[in-house]
Amino acid sequence: MAPSEFFVVLRQITGITGGFAPPTPSAVYTLTASSDNPSIVLIQSQTREDGTPSLSEPLAPKEVQKSSAQSKIDELEAILKQLPVEQPTGSQDIYGLDTSIFFGSNDLQWRNGGPQGCGGGYSEVQATDEQKELFKKAIGIVETLVA
Repeated sequence: MAPSEFFVVLRQITGITGGFAPPTPSAVYTLTASSDNPSIVLIQSQTREDGTPSLSEPLAPKEVQKSSAQSKIDELEAILKQLPVEQPTGSQDIYGLDTSIFFGSNDLQWRNGGPQGCGGGYSEVQATDEQKELFKKAIGIVETLVA
């Protein structure tokens, strides 16, 4: 079972792999559960419409009963425990999806992609096709929780 406190940040970033222009987030989803309010998961989202320069203002956090989200959080954590991250950190988008997930709990600290995207280098670790599919599933779990 996942710990009572956790956070998840999913960033969909156009240009995560680097280049001349800096990476541009198209969506940022943040999910948080804390001991301050153990029965609630706070979900905040920001998106950027195509052609606009920045993310929308964050909407007021949505509250979801933790009991209804727990199985998805447990599944997300179990998937991430199986997946590699690039080495060195931020060197390459090894999943090829322009998406970064940052998950933190007492049991797991997991993050792919650097905070400013990937530097366009080469990672010593590469994801297999099976791992890429699991990463897509992890993204889907977060998107389901946000929806």
